[in-house]
Amino acid sequence: MAADNEMRRDDEDRDDNRAPTERDPLLSAAADVEAHDGRSQPQGEASARHSLLTSLQGTSSGKGGKRRWPSIVALLLLCVLVILIIVFAFLAPSTVQQYAQQAAVFNPTSLSIDSFTSSGIRARVQGDFMMDASRVEKKPVRDLGRFFTYIAHMAESGESEVEVSLPEYGNVLLGTAHVPGVMVDIRNGHTMHVDVLSDLEAGDVDGIRRIANDWIEGRLGQLRVLGKATVPLKSGIVSLGKQKLQQEHLFANKDIPSIPAYKIKKLNVRDVELPNGGTGMAADVSLAVQNDYPVEFTAPPMVFSIFVDGCQKTDPYIKLADAETHEIHIQPKQQVELNVTGIAHHLPHILTQDCPGSNKSPLDTILGKYIHGEENTIYVQGSSSPQLHTPKWVTDLISDITVPVPLPGKTFGHLIKNFSLTDTHFSLPDPFAQPNTPAANPRISANVKALVALPEEMNFNLSVSRVRADATIFYHGKKLGKLDLHKWQEAHSHRVESKDMDSNDSSPMLMVQSAIRNAPIDITDDDLFTDVLQELLFGGKNVMMHLQADVDVAVDSALGELVVRRIPAEGQVPVKPISPGRGSNPGGSPSLPPSFRPKIFGLQIVDTSPTSLTLSALVNLTNPTNYSATLPYIDLQMLNNDSVIAHATARDLEIVPGPNENLYVEAVWDPLTLGGEVGGKVGREFLSQYISGWNTTITLRMHEGSIPSNPSLGRALGKFEVQIPTPSLGNAGRSVPDDPDDDEPDDPGDDDPLDSGHGDKKREKKERPGPHFISDATFHLLSSTATFTLSSPLRTTTLHITSINATAYHRGDAVGHIDYELPFAIPPVDNEGHGVESPRLPVEWSLGSVG
Repeated sequence: MAADNEMRRDDEDRDDNRAPTERDPLLSAAADVEAHDGRSQPQGEASARHSLLTSLQGTSSGKGGKRRWPSIVALLLLCVLVILIIVFAFLAPSTVQQYAQQAAVFNPTSLSIDSFTSSGIRARVQGDFMMDASRVEKKPVRDLGRFFTYIAHMAESGESEVEVSLPEYGNVLLGTAHVPGVMVDIRNGHTMHVDVLSDLEAGDVDGIRRIANDWIEGRLGQLRVLGKATVPLKSGIVSLGKQKLQQEHLFANKDIPSIPAYKIKKLNVRDVELPNGGTGMAADVSLAVQNDYPVEFTAPPMVFSIFVDGCQKTDPYIKLADAETHEIHIQPKQQVELNVTGIAHHLPHILTQDCPGSNKSPLDTILGKYIHGEENTIYVQGSSSPQLHTPKWVTDLISDITVPVPLPGKTFGHLIKNFSLTDTHFSLPDPFAQPNTPAANPRISANVKALVALPEEMNFNLSVSRVRADATIFYHGKKLGKLDLHKWQEAHSHRVESKDMDSNDSSPMLMVQSAIRNAPIDITDDDLFTDVLQELLFGGKNVMMHLQADVDVAVDSALGELVVRRIPAEGQVPVKPISPGRGSNPGGSPSLPPSFRPKIFGLQIVDTSPTSLTLSALVNLTNPTNYSATLPYIDLQMLNNDSVIAHATARDLEIVPGPNENLYVEAVWDPLTLGGEVGGKVGREFLSQYISGWNTTITLRMHEGSIPSNPSLGRALGKFEVQIPTPSLGNAGRSVPDDPDDDEPDDPGDDDPLDSGHGDKKREKKERPGPHFISDATFHLLSSTATFTLSSPLRTTTLHITSINATAYHRGDAVGHIDYELPFAIPPVDNEGHGVESPRLPVEWSLGSVG
């Protein structure tokens, strides 16, 4: 090739030195140019032009011509350069941009807030950046992107501003981030750690609040976020210009984070002195919240207002307290402990006022749900009051944001640990009360003592001023009835430390004492009530009654009177028995013990009719129980041989524990009306034995009409009978029995109602006859008459005999008959016990008899 070039140059030299021929042009190239331009050209330029023309002629010559390779290479390089300019200038930017948007991956490892500024925050973002070509969908874009990024190797962005807005909320500006320059490795699969400190400024505060409220109230189904930035880029010394970047992301339902769950670790309620004087109540709450995000920052102190619901969900919230948080340091993906102090200065009137159509206030509903383990909802709203260490934009942002916070209830178990009744007093209902009304129920009065375990969260002074309850009484797991304590009862209380009591419970106690008066007892199961009475009368041991109650307590506190409603109370209430042992009447049916059996004296006839006697008497009895009772009215049946022969009525009796004397009772003896023909026969026999001085007994029993306003109670009590001895004729008129043995106590083991002595004295008393109505009789044979000495059983009343129809017997044979129709009087016996002699009564002797 070199030899050829050398030979070519020699030929050209020889051509230049040779003489012109006839084939040569008339004008040379140089001459043509000069003629055309009118001026001469420099020799070098003319020589170059001549060489170019010569080269072109050589190239276009025939087949034997030589090709010019340098020109071809130059032309190819020029074409490649043009193509590269077109690719890099027009095609590469859009391809690289598309590739970068799809392949770029940034995994944040830490987001911390360095400080709060007056207009926003200074945030530090750390993470790992890499290009992942597998994320690019189109293969041409993926291949070209990998090629160009491999060539570029590194890329650097200059300082830029990123604006984040929400298109669906009228393009409201969330904020602006000032991002410094960042250099990253843009080769596929290469990871590089990035650490950026950026200033973030809050955007439209009102718009942000609107979005936050939609999120809190659950109306934010999805959120479309748009980010825009103009970023200057360069790779090495090659500037790629300013690139306009725009990224849009859609957050669906599950992508939108929810309000983080929390757990109350500690709650302490205490009294606090207010700055402006007076006393309020403070609640210190410690919350644990899990931070699931790689976010770290220190939140400044903030002030909130605490609201609760009104009577209706549509009513405005009621402000309850002010709350303040201290500075909180939040670590990424760690549990955060948040301490909040809330202070209530006073209770608004609307919070304690009963809701329309209800007897509960909003505060009653809140406290009731809490102590029963039910969930309440409180509302936390940022305060607009400026804070010393809190930027104003933070205060403006949270001032109108209200966050509902569920407040779980807490079951305190049985707050009332001990429950007892002392000085118990029972009252029978008013006889004129309407049946099936509270006034028709028996009533109870007692002093109540209750030991209340205070929750450990309550560390403030309180005292109970009033109590009321709705109690249900159970016996052996069955409902016996209800104790109506719906009326407020005055109460007082004092604090008792656990160390002063024999208890394993370390929490403090509150001893509450109250006196209930005339609380109705509604017996709902008569048969079960009968079983209870039987145990009380004959069981000989305490009867355990199970009590379940919802107690309302009025508490005096630093905020005034608080009413805590429906506190669950449950416990065993022992009821002492009436009798230490079992007893029964001779027929085997239940009967009251001898110590309870009354003694009757002072018998008087008040009125008479053709078939009845109205009697009055005084009664002494002993109440062996610790319970007292008031009997406004009670009516008892009097039986003999299971036939009703009379009924006794008592009014306005006050029965106290121990001896009860001179109780006034009236009785109507009318066996024919009360017991029919059988009753009339039994009544005549009983009266004959009684007047004749025989030892007789009467059975007392309650019945359906004993308590007119409550027949069911009378039926239940009617299953128990009381047997008493009828007063002897010799003692019926005296104020007290004259038998000296009556001063001795009855033997509880003896079931004989007439027996009140011991040993042989018992048998002597049984064999000693009582005084007889007819104490002496004299028959006059010659005049066929008879006279009788009669001892009246009445102390102050004259007895009139209207007629006599009598037969005298001797050894079983009738010896005479008396039929006398003229009335005569029998006055009471004198002080010496002498009777009165009757008139001479005519006697008709029986023929053939001993007479």
